[in-house]
Amino acid sequence: MFDPSLPYPSTRQPVSGDCAIATSQPLAAQAGMAMLQAGGTAVDAAIAAAMALVVVEPTGCGLGSDAYAIVWDGARLSGLNASGRAPAAWRPELFAGQSRMPERGWPSVTVPGAVSGWIALWRRFGTLPLDQIAAPALRFAEEGFVVSPVIARLWHLGGQALSAQPGFAECFLPGGRAPKAGDRIRLPGHAATLRRIVETEGESFYRGALAQRIADHAAAHGGHLTAEDMAAHQPAWVDTLHTRFGDHLIHELPPNGQGLGALIGLGVLDRLDWQAAAVDDARTHHLAIEATKLGLVDAAEHVTDPAWMRHAPEAFLTDRYLDSRAALVDPAHAGDPGHGTPGAGGTVYLSVADRDGRMVSFIQSNYMGFGSGVVVPGTGISLQNRGAGFSLTPGHVNIVAPRKQPFQTIIPAFATDLTGAPVMSFGVMGGPMQAQGHLQMALRVLGFGQNPQAAADAPRWRVTAGRGLALESGFDDRLAADLAALGHEIVRESPDAVFGFGGAQLIRRMAGGYVAGSDPRKDGQALAF
Repeated sequence: MFDPSLPYPSTRQPVSGDCAIATSQPLAAQAGMAMLQAGGTAVDAAIAAAMALVVVEPTGCGLGSDAYAIVWDGARLSGLNASGRAPAAWRPELFAGQSRMPERGWPSVTVPGAVSGWIALWRRFGTLPLDQIAAPALRFAEEGFVVSPVIARLWHLGGQALSAQPGFAECFLPGGRAPKAGDRIRLPGHAATLRRIVETEGESFYRGALAQRIADHAAAHGGHLTAEDMAAHQPAWVDTLHTRFGDHLIHELPPNGQGLGALIGLGVLDRLDWQAAAVDDARTHHLAIEATKLGLVDAAEHVTDPAWMRHAPEAFLTDRYLDSRAALVDPAHAGDPGHGTPGAGGTVYLSVADRDGRMVSFIQSNYMGFGSGVVVPGTGISLQNRGAGFSLTPGHVNIVAPRKQPFQTIIPAFATDLTGAPVMSFGVMGGPMQAQGHLQMALRVLGFGQNPQAAADAPRWRVTAGRGLALESGFDDRLAADLAALGHEIVRESPDAVFGFGGAQLIRRMAGGYVAGSDPRKDGQALAF
């Protein structure tokens, strides 16, 4: 069913069992596993891990994050978009004189949706009591937890950049500095808010005391997010989009996320002769890179709040459109494509699977590390900066507007066979790496049969701009030279870059259970039993 070898430098092994979870932080993985061992579903485990992650990995997500999920409930796939909208006061003229949207502070904050996502998932698919699901996160927040190495480094960088943002230092810089790896830290504000979320099933966060505290903090610091904006928020259940890749269907959520770009890339690649060479041959990489470019430029041009899109997302996945885009790929030279147009017509990711066949692909994020840097005093609510995803270019489909959802980078993924049966829950956190990371994981695991850990370990590339291509430091020198000979403009980049090459978590369904892998670039862990 898969190749068990580990051909890349790694200290990790794939894990197998009747249940599995893979997250970017070991304590969160253990929180989710505790729910599975207590008889909970994959959804119970995903919510427990997500709650734990806002405590133990605040560098990538928070109580003020957005979230998305794809759930296989044992019979069908369901998608959840729990991302927020712009404040009603946001219009282009509010940002007059600026060439791009602010990236920090209250001017970058849209309505946070992750809490609504947790509650929506629990109400539809959960089986355990909400207080039991939240118990590990509450314990870590109240009793403290030991900070892990990668998160400590990102915490230090975030502290340097965000210490002046309102509420940040009080919450995240105890004693005036970021915690170091091995330090124990408590987050009592997080605990108090989590308790209130559990007690009110999220109502306080959107239509109660917590919502008012968020709005009051915004008003005190020149922000435009109001209690009315918070109360208007609702998560949305959606159908997935999919495209064929080899013998599988890859599923992504429809916009406002960039999953459409991943599907375009995979649909284009499926029309190229990607099977003709080995997985780590320059030809295979070249075709994948060129397909990725086409998906990314289309996403950048067309993806926004679905109500504002000029073309239906499905129009980009027709045979006619994908054939036309694939025809632009030169197998012998790197290109610099523009977008197409159809005819008329810092993030955390986790994957969970349970013994009854349910699987969850879940992602939540504050966007750029700690996000906006804004923290509501006494609550631990660190707010995302997803407003930075809007455009200020007049006429652009993604231009900022009242109560509009911005373009988002975070995307969960899921693979089925051609009959629709579940095969893999996977994702790659990391800003601009996500769509192209999905393509690389699908190519390795589903295209060439690598096990999830080997796929996570493998050196990665990242399309930058034009013919630019960033290669991870562990990338083979000869392979890099072969790609350069094809016209790719190579830059070697350290995997320690803030977005860098992302962090993958994967669970592959097998005939006798599951096999899981967790990215060595993160502090995370894959568990199975």
